Amino acid sequence: MRVDGRPERTIAVEADGRSVTVVDQTRLPFEFVRRPLADVEAAAHAIRAMIVRGAPLIGVTAAYGVALAMRADPSEANLDRALGLLGATRPTAVNLRWALARLDAALRSLPAADREARAYAESAAIAGEDVAACRAIGRHGLELLRDVRLRRGGGLVRVLTHCNAGWLACVDWGTALAPVYAAHEAGVPVHVYVDETRPRNQGGALTAFELGAHGVPHTVIADNTGGHLMQRGLVDLCIVGSDRTTAAGDVANKIGTYLKALAARDNDVPFYVALPSSTIDWTIRDGVVEVPIEERDAREVTHVRGRSADGTVLDVEVVAPGSPVANPAFDVTPARLVTGLVTERGVTSASREGLLALYPERTKT
Repeated sequence: MRVDGRPERTIAVEADGRSVTVVDQTRLPFEFVRRPLADVEAAAHAIRAMIVRGAPLIGVTAAYGVALAMRADPSEANLDRALGLLGATRPTAVNLRWALARLDAALRSLPAADREARAYAESAAIAGEDVAACRAIGRHGLELLRDVRLRRGGGLVRVLTHCNAGWLACVDWGTALAPVYAAHEAGVPVHVYVDETRPRNQGGALTAFELGAHGVPHTVIADNTGGHLMQRGLVDLCIVGSDRTTAAGDVANKIGTYLKALAARDNDVPFYVALPSSTIDWTIRDGVVEVPIEERDAREVTHVRGRSADGTVLDVEVVAPGSPVANPAFDVTPARLVTGLVTERGVTSASREGLLALYPERTKT
């Protein structure tokens, strides 16, 4: 996508073919900075500290983390160390585990001397596949937006989204926002209601930043506003992303997604989830019981980051000192509340049957 008219991707290999840089998302929306990843430890830190975030981007960053490890030392012992270090960073997004398993399979049987080149090539392939998948999600999702507009007799299509599932969460285009970008480019008038998404404000900080940079009309709203807008007929459909989708169609996404799905069901608003196949965990069926939910630092709740009148970016305490804090990063939306899943292969029901219709090769899983 574009920032100040320049094409940008969240992660890139520089001209030397080996150095990796990422957009530092902790500096947004006030400063756009690319940050070098010097080694596997830097890649692991970037994932853990949410310098990079979003399930697809976490997977790609982990893949390049393995490549950086192989650049330093292509031994089997270092491969094991890199896989363990990166695998322990964040538990919920399944793309992390998927990407590491793919790098392990690609490198394990190779001579040490061949591992670095193959690791970079495999990482580039994963990144390229992510871009292609997001473009395809955009095409399929665009038809949903067109259908909504047709049923309304024309006019503006009003979309509500939660957290950030745009290009900043992927390599380019995004998942939930890919249909929005596709609609914008196709001349379909669209307006996005952006949940602020406490506690880290990924909606207000990241989604609003990228929509604004791309010229897409949008309005930032408090997290508790979505149901109110739906009651008044101001939302035509909801589209969110996913950090892990079960084989039965349950969806783990940023905390608060479940509440939006409940409000959408109560107000007959279609609720769609956009995801690439790398986000499907075919090994589990019951998301509420089986998906591990990451518990993050209490400081994310007790403090907010903002910019003061003099331009200084700082953290400000907003919770009564000494109060206990719980900070689960994700919740699970049961498949029964999901109108449909938008994948790179098309739109389907949130069910095992629907997913297998798109991915018949998984029938033996």
